[in-house]
Amino acid sequence: MILQAENLSIYLNQDDRLLISGFSFSLGKKDKAAVIGEEGNGKSTLLKVLYNPEETEDYVHFTGRIIRKGKLAYLPQFMEETEQAMGVSEYLSDTALYEQYDLIRSLGLEYDLLDSHRKIASLSGGEKIKLQLLKLLAGKPDALLLDEPSNDLDIDTLVFIETFIRECSVPVLFISHDETLISACANVIIHIEQLIRKTKSSITVSRLSYEEYLKYRNLQFDRQKEIALKERSEYKKKRERLQQLYEKARHNTSWRNPDGIPSTDGHARKSMQAIIVKGKRFEREKEDFTEIPDRETGIITRFDSTVVIPSQKRILDLNLPELAAGGNVLARNLSLSVVGPQHICIIGKNGAGKSTLLRIIWETLKDRTDITPAYMPQDYREVLDYDKTPAEFLMDSYDKETYTRAMSFMGTMKFTREEMAHKIGDLSGGQRAKIIFLGMVLKKADVLVLDEPTRNFSPLSAPVIRNALSEFGGTIISVSHDRKYLDETADVIYELTENGLSAVW
Repeated sequence: MILQAENLSIYLNQDDRLLISGFSFSLGKKDKAAVIGEEGNGKSTLLKVLYNPEETEDYVHFTGRIIRKGKLAYLPQFMEETEQAMGVSEYLSDTALYEQYDLIRSLGLEYDLLDSHRKIASLSGGEKIKLQLLKLLAGKPDALLLDEPSNDLDIDTLVFIETFIRECSVPVLFISHDETLISACANVIIHIEQLIRKTKSSITVSRLSYEEYLKYRNLQFDRQKEIALKERSEYKKKRERLQQLYEKARHNTSWRNPDGIPSTDGHARKSMQAIIVKGKRFEREKEDFTEIPDRETGIITRFDSTVVIPSQKRILDLNLPELAAGGNVLARNLSLSVVGPQHICIIGKNGAGKSTLLRIIWETLKDRTDITPAYMPQDYREVLDYDKTPAEFLMDSYDKETYTRAMSFMGTMKFTREEMAHKIGDLSGGQRAKIIFLGMVLKKADVLVLDEPTRNFSPLSAPVIRNALSEFGGTIISVSHDRKYLDETADVIYELTENGLSAVW
């Protein structure tokens, strides 16, 4: 045992809401434990508390015990801006690189990069992750805590991360929204749920693979629900029968008691009392009923089925002699034609310029009057005001009637009243993504420009998002590394390389 939690409960300081309840868990030497759950349920907070509770004191407090018997290394979801402003060699200045030959080779890093003054902010997502892993692993930790290591990675690097976690010689506790990665790596599932409008916290630890856990969870849910409903149905029938017998005893002197014995008027009162006693016994039986199970499911407001783009309507004809960013030419001779209602996706290595290309496409489409375009950038700040609450943002964006609908939709998307009053900047990435999706629905957008649309949704929400987008009657132009998204949503996939765009299928 390297890390252990004993009856750990975590509360938000802001409204004292219970985030994690009674969590007990031991991280063993061979564990690859995945933490899953819906957006805003406290996954990242749990990891931070387990690693260093002092760093979370300004926004949460906890009860219970945390026991560490080894050295932990923590990879945050977002790299600090101060670190990103460093040069690579400065960032690694306290790492004895000459002792790390095998590690550097296994991470696929080049010494030229490690000895360079390149700003970390200019590196690809994959290079940033590998540098952080190099620095962490050089310290010879006994366990790794990784918060979304698969974010912003191209498909090749995702495969690398899968192999790294699976073959890592130390235990790993990680959060990921990538279902393929969880399926490939995890042998323990830690599932955090917020039930009954986030008034009840539930956490389940299962030493199963992800697919086995989902099957077990669904089977247990269905069995418990069947038993609970059957008990209530039988109880209702018994109560109705007792009520009928009671009424007969009141009005019929020839009434027969529950044992079928004729009763005179004098005995009817005693029989009525017996029925009342029996009814009270039934009421006590209710206390032992099997609880009707509750479980958290991914919910997103669906697109209006009336939103459609006519077949073969010309949406985009883009021709770029070159694609450049930061003074560097990333690709040449790009050509892309899109018609309705195609769902296209662009893939490519980190740093190839996919987000830059998508931003150009958005600038080309945003002022068109013959379509209703909407944009989900990788940096949500481009479309959301982080200083506003969701309610303020929606009030400023829509008329009164639409605002009322929006607030109703947010309730169905599992926002509590307290969360609607929090600043958008204080919400989770998945909750911010839900607000953007809600805006697309309310706007009745028929052309969606999406940069990594599923990146911040949980493994339970992501299938709902993919299904909503696959059934969307408009046009989608997207960038994604989500392999399930590519399989289920994209009609056409293009790869961006330095030579332009080429159709993969």
